[in-house]
Amino acid sequence: MSDESFADLFQAKTVSRPTMQPGDRVEAVVVSISGDNIFLDIGGKSEGILDATELRNEAGELTTAPGESLSVYFLGARSGETLFTTRLGSGRASSLALEEACRTGIPIEGKVTGEIKGGFAVTMAGQRVFCPYSQMDIRKVDNAEEYIDKTFAFKVIEFSNQGKNVIVSSRAVLEEQRAQEREQLKERLTEGMEVSGTVTSLREFGAFVDIGGVDGLIPISEIAWGQIDRVDDVLSKGQQVQVVVKRLDWDKDRISLSLRETMENPWDKAGEKYLPGSIHQGRVSRLTAFGAFITLEPGVDGLLHISKLGAGRKIHHPREVLEAGQDLTVKIESVDSTQKRIALAPEDYTAPEDHRREEKPAPPPVSKEPVSMGTLGDLLKTQLKKKS
Repeated sequence: MSDESFADLFQAKTVSRPTMQPGDRVEAVVVSISGDNIFLDIGGKSEGILDATELRNEAGELTTAPGESLSVYFLGARSGETLFTTRLGSGRASSLALEEACRTGIPIEGKVTGEIKGGFAVTMAGQRVFCPYSQMDIRKVDNAEEYIDKTFAFKVIEFSNQGKNVIVSSRAVLEEQRAQEREQLKERLTEGMEVSGTVTSLREFGAFVDIGGVDGLIPISEIAWGQIDRVDDVLSKGQQVQVVVKRLDWDKDRISLSLRETMENPWDKAGEKYLPGSIHQGRVSRLTAFGAFITLEPGVDGLLHISKLGAGRKIHHPREVLEAGQDLTVKIESVDSTQKRIALAPEDYTAPEDHRREEKPAPPPVSKEPVSMGTLGDLLKTQLKKKS
């Protein structure tokens, strides 16, 4: 073998397996089993060790055998031994895994078994540990029942008294994940892009949506094309939605979203649907001093001017004859799709000039023959009669 080929092989061998970091996942082969230890071939000079209790079923029988392949996570090195676990947070992992996780920061899975004073009881590595309310989630825990009997990834933030006092945090894991996702979003997210998200909370002014690492706000005006009074009339916590990114401000961590822009704009077909002279059913949505706004469909309102109300008598405010929420039959007078304006009138409305035309008596017929002014004598006789 030439010096060059030997050097190439040596170089390939030395760089084939970089130094592992706690939490790294590797493929291993079971070499042998001795007592509570499973020895693994991880492709290096030394063997890895896995706690056999992780791979025992409820009857205590091993579910693996020499020669089988396993996916394992590197926990760390201790007393010259390289320690592994089959999955982060195996319910059968030893207390040593928790101690290593506390030292290295490896996330460990645990099952929330109940609510106790100040937080939650979590079963992890075969023992009971504690997660405070403040460490359960990034957001405030409003309903503890949502977390019971569910499995989450935790970080061991305190390990003391030989494992009798263990405090864990799911929030720490979530914060790290969101930080990574946020950096990825900064590279690919642009204004105008449509993305999917999950509604995380509802407020009077809008809804917050998790779009994968960051929360964006859908203002109440961007939830629907029509006017809505309550956000929870349209959205609910946990709902999956498609939204359009309206504005991005990474410096202030503000992302503005729109739900309504993923829906068809009703004004696009308003000119075809609401022809002048056509009759439609609507509902009074808002009263102002100059008239009433009538909702013809969600997102399309028309104005019924105060001058067309009162059935011929003068009124000072639309509330004298209408109330919000009232159903009304209206007639389309004009449509301006560009300005998003529709002028309305009551179905039976007639203009004031039409009223005057109907009430004024018709003049007597005019004779087409010329009318004689009379002779001079006739005029004199008329004057004498007036004097007498």
